[in-house]
Amino acid sequence: MKNQPASVSWFASVKQLVNPESAAEIAPATTSTKPLQPAGSAKKSTRLLSIDALRGFDMLLIAGGGTFLVLMKDLTGLAWVDWIADQLTHPAWHGFTFYDFIFPLFLFLAGVSLPFSLNRGLEMGLSKSDLYRKAFWRMVILIALGILDKNAPFPFFEPSQIRLGSVLGRIGLAGFVTTLLYLNFSGRKRLSLVGIILVLYYAALFLIPVPGYGAGNLTMEGNLVGWIDRTFLPGRLLQKIYDELGLLTQFPAICLTILGAMAGDILRTNWKDNRKIQTLLLAGVTGIALGLLWDLHFPINKHLWSSSFICLTAGMAFIFLAGFYFVIDVLQFRKWAFFFMVIGMNSITVYLAYRFINFSHTSKLLFGGLYAPAPEPWQEVFQAFGAMMLVWLFLYFLYRQKIFLKV
Repeated sequence: MKNQPASVSWFASVKQLVNPESAAEIAPATTSTKPLQPAGSAKKSTRLLSIDALRGFDMLLIAGGGTFLVLMKDLTGLAWVDWIADQLTHPAWHGFTFYDFIFPLFLFLAGVSLPFSLNRGLEMGLSKSDLYRKAFWRMVILIALGILDKNAPFPFFEPSQIRLGSVLGRIGLAGFVTTLLYLNFSGRKRLSLVGIILVLYYAALFLIPVPGYGAGNLTMEGNLVGWIDRTFLPGRLLQKIYDELGLLTQFPAICLTILGAMAGDILRTNWKDNRKIQTLLLAGVTGIALGLLWDLHFPINKHLWSSSFICLTAGMAFIFLAGFYFVIDVLQFRKWAFFFMVIGMNSITVYLAYRFINFSHTSKLLFGGLYAPAPEPWQEVFQAFGAMMLVWLFLYFLYRQKIFLKV
């Protein structure tokens, strides 16, 4: 392999990863990488810091940590600041911004972690049935937390107003399905299943007629996804005529977690770091290229979780993972990542904390006097920034106390 061109070694890496015969190259679920430790701790961890840091970066934006940047739009006169603000809002329908990437990245990272936890469980003597049971109850708990999150204060007396679709529920379902597939099918079969799901989803939206609109209608009102939600999903739909966390979009969304598990297997191999990074980058470029090509007929659309959207965001996720892994775990540039790691190690906590604790109000009470002389639009910026820092300090306190909410 040493004398082969880089492109040849990349393709060989991908072939060996999806080939069941390459299982002998998969290393144990631990790695020699040594992440940052709490002050005064002598214990060395085998946890990959890059995964926690990338999850923390992602979760910060999911929970609203970029709000202060959005509020800065048109305030500075700087085009690049306005561009960043625009990238942190969702398009109305077709199209893509960086903010559309945030939730798919978290689904992908949920998959990245699975090979480590599942193989560790097997090494500890747990049976597949034990792992199925743990994944199932994790799914149930996340679905319940998701329903609570989307409906608080909970409408006990108005069941028709309960929203069933949720971010946490989708994460739980994707994790459970990926666990079943990972423990029973080779990488090649799982990758083939991803292709089958995305093609069938594509075919369904173009070939199955919607009453009153016909087949192949991708408008907000006439698409198959919305019709299925309106017809079969009880309760309240977020967008009234559809819910992007509804029924049919579950299928393409699961593909991100399945692909994330394949990325996790790449990190678990005993390959050299350069080969791991090259394979991740190749997968990323391939996904982005396929997504842009598919966009010519099946538009990139987060609301529909279109097949082109899945390919694009999966490709971006592979590249982000490669970048974080290279900088943090290979080059050992880690101090900057501590800010994100604190968030990533308590990701469920920060998601729920932003929902149930009014950090913005606390920020105004604590810091309002400091920014009171500023113009009113800038006061909102400073208040949102203060809220983000309060969240981080809250998570840092939990980190120092070694308190981590796990589901």
